[in-house]
This record gives sequence, structure tokens and C-alpha cells, in this order.
Amino acid sequence: MLTKQEQRSEETKRSILLAAGRLFAGRGYDVVTMREIAKEAGCSHTTIYIYFKDKEALLQHLSLPPLQTLASRMDALLGSSGVPEEKLKNVSLAFIEFCLANRNMYGLFFNVKSVRVDEQAPELEINKVRNRLFGKLTEALQTCLRLEREDERLLMCSRIYFFTLHGIVSTYTFSEESVDQLMGRLTPTFLAAFEVQLDGLKAMISSNKNGVERG
Repeated sequence: MLTKQEQRSEETKRSILLAAGRLFAGRGYDVVTMREIAKEAGCSHTTIYIYFKDKEALLQHLSLPPLQTLASRMDALLGSSGVPEEKLKNVSLAFIEFCLANRNMYGLFFNVKSVRVDEQAPELEINKVRNRLFGKLTEALQTCLRLEREDERLLMCSRIYFFTLHGIVSTYTFSEESVDQLMGRLTPTFLAAFEVQLDGLKAMISSNKNGVERG
């Protein structure tokens, strides 16, 4: 059982995280200062540094748990039974649903301090998880396209597919519909888009037998 002091400490930490989330979502990560977050959280500008050394620490505390949950869900879907195309559709829908459910934090979760999706050893833990998510989509796509992991066309196709998913999410970032309403109304459209995209990638692979240069 936590002591009163420990409870107050946890409440302060939670208030800081909630304040940071609100300000990052409303105004953007780059322009918000630690002093502003402290004021929003109702603590002093010195107290905030007891819990978080900088904005980057706040970014990771806010983003890592939900992104890790998404990664685990995608792992489970890829490990389930079913044909490759169905697995790709399922992980794609899971990705879109997650992004729409967290649309106010979408930019923070995926774009702030991001690196190349194929960077092998990113410094920040958040980028390791982001690239793991990209790797899960690549894994699903690889099976559908029947490409070797070392085939440079796989990276190109994975990027194209990943960009398409982000484009779908961006279209509805400011929608006032709930995630359930959006998924209920648009899932047939999403599934059709996946099929068109996959057919197009398969056709491109078929017409390009010699691979492509890394971009």
C-alpha cells in the first residue's frame, strides 16, 4: 500500500502526463515548453523535473505504452491461423482502428522525433517500437508478395503500403465521428482499398523482376 506521500507523488506524475498530453495534442510538441506543462499540471516549474528530465521523456512515457499494446495486438494477429491476405487485412485494420481511436495523439505517437522506418538501431525506444510496427506490416506483406526478406522491393512496397495506411488515417484525423462509427461505416472501403493496393503491388512485382535500388 502506498504512503500518502507516494500517493501524492503518483498523482503529481499523472497530472503532469495528462497536462503534457493535452498541450502536445492541442498546440504541438515543438512549441510547448516544460514550464507551460508544469503550469497546466498545477505544479512548479522545478517540480516537473523531479519526474521528467525533459519533453523527450514525456513523449516516451505518453507514447510507449499504447504503441507497445498495438505491437502486441499485431503480433497476435500475425500468429493466428488464416491465409496471408487475411492476416494483412487484419493487422491493417488494427493499425487504422488504433490510430483513429487515438487521433488526437496520432502525430505525437508516430511523427514526433521519428526516424527512417528501416533504421536498424534507432536511439530512442519510441522509434524502436515504431519501426517494430512497420516491421510487422512488412512481415505480413512479405508473405503476400512472396518476396525474400533481403529483396529491396519489399522495403519499397512496405513503404508504399505504410504511407497508404497513414493517408487513410490522416483523412479522418479531425472527424467528429467516434472510432466505432468510423470503423463501422468505412471498414468495407478500407478492405477494398487494401485489395486494390495489394493487387497493384503484386502487378508491380511481376513486372519488375530485377529489383529496385534503395531510395
